[in-house]
Amino acid sequence: MDKKITVVGAGNVGATVARLLADKGLGDIVLLDVVEGLPEGKALDLVESAPMLKKDVHLLGTNDYKDTKGSNLVIITAGLPRKPGMSRDDLLMTNMKIMTSVTEQIVRYSPNCILIIVSNPLDAMCQVAFEVSRFPKQRVIGMAGVLDSARFCAFISMELNVSVENINAMVLGGHGDSMVPLPRYSTVAGIPVTELMTAERLEGLIDRTRKGGAEIVNLLKTGSAFYAPAASAVEMAESILKDSRKLLPCTAYLEGEYEIEKLFIGVPVILSARGIEKIVQLNLNKEEQAALNQSAAAVQELVNVIHQAKS
Repeated sequence: MDKKITVVGAGNVGATVARLLADKGLGDIVLLDVVEGLPEGKALDLVESAPMLKKDVHLLGTNDYKDTKGSNLVIITAGLPRKPGMSRDDLLMTNMKIMTSVTEQIVRYSPNCILIIVSNPLDAMCQVAFEVSRFPKQRVIGMAGVLDSARFCAFISMELNVSVENINAMVLGGHGDSMVPLPRYSTVAGIPVTELMTAERLEGLIDRTRKGGAEIVNLLKTGSAFYAPAASAVEMAESILKDSRKLLPCTAYLEGEYEIEKLFIGVPVILSARGIEKIVQLNLNKEEQAALNQSAAAVQELVNVIHQAKS
């Protein structure tokens, strides 16, 4: 039997996720949205593209959570996107309500699924989904680290004029301006990037990585990034559905790892059919650990606001 994958939210991110999942043939796909006709129309359009792509696509668009029953994996993209001048944190209260409602419905129909959270502010939304679902921590995972690391890779590739296939980058921390790109753990064909460019230029790439989402929002003016976020979520989904055990930077619930307690934050993990198989502990220096602590503190502030709103 094929795996069943639900994508919640049929906007730009969700529809692109569905397209990439179908391209890879990772399973039967349900595209769900509250807007009547939107998921049905996009699903039908994707199915009608199958003959040209020579792919058999099993994709259903729906407004009814009953159609998601028995999903193995659920990717949640629902929520308001950023507009120019907004931070991810500005979306907190509205998207908290959406995430709460979505998670309640998903748990009702797919109590054994794994959740991948894409909605912003991402780390805080992971916390909401975790607390509402009451799932084991291994089964609630945030997408941000894969995306942030991909952006760092792309900027290194542009700077050095080398193939992205040669580049591995690592970005930890919250999905926001306090994220922590790690040059020491970022390489080109095994060579640390610190040996390939000046410290000043590298710091410019780090700053651009931190502001990567905002740069796209400001250019689009009416929306936010969707191609790269969707590709990041699908890379995670593929590792889980195929039990590939890829090591990827993802938002995970920490209980003492990296000196962080009871908080979702981006760290390297191994993704398997169980969800997060293992959290990988890097040896950070004092400066890197301090930056990660600062990033965690920024996430904790948002989580505190959520808890205060619920009390």
